[in-house]
Amino acid sequence: MSIRQKVKVRGGAAVAVAAVLALTLAGCGGDEKPKEAAKSSTPQSQGSTPQKSAPATGSSAAPVEVIATSQGPAGVVLEINSAVRDQDGYVTVSGQIKNAGTAPFTQIAALRGDEKNASPASVAGATLVDAVGKKRYLVLRDTEGRCACTTGLSIVKSGESIPFFAQFPAPPATTTEVVFGLPTFAAAPIKISG
Repeated sequence: MSIRQKVKVRGGAAVAVAAVLALTLAGCGGDEKPKEAAKSSTPQSQGSTPQKSAPATGSSAAPVEVIATSQGPAGVVLEINSAVRDQDGYVTVSGQIKNAGTAPFTQIAALRGDEKNASPASVAGATLVDAVGKKRYLVLRDTEGRCACTTGLSIVKSGESIPFFAQFPAPPATTTEVVFGLPTFAAAPIKISG
């Protein structure tokens, strides 16, 4: 399978992962509880300890572990729930964008970074930085240039949480700690599992 075909397949898989994540967070996953990432020795931004995120309003889903948080503009907070390395050499970071402010968050276009056409209203501007390896990883793209990340974002109302994911090429297996970045949010150190 060529690299282009693999990226296209992975892009489709990423959409499937986002759909499963959305169903799980919405409490539509049946009686199964979502898997939690490893709890021990997980770095937290601003020296905090691992916390549990409250389930979405009206949801019966169990709380999800928060491995890092990052403050954004106007009371918006980025919560990272997992950073998982798979056997195919990719890392998928997932979490939630929460509006803890009093006004709707409308700066969605900034989250796409330099992306203007293929993936509008997305988190295509996300990056992973391997400080030890001195490398920055960008969100994967399919053959049409669409990101392997959450798209179709709109205004985040006050009190609302929106799930997100972004998929990257994996750093070397020896690299387990990276820094996740998203435009307009503070950088967040995270640990890769898997």
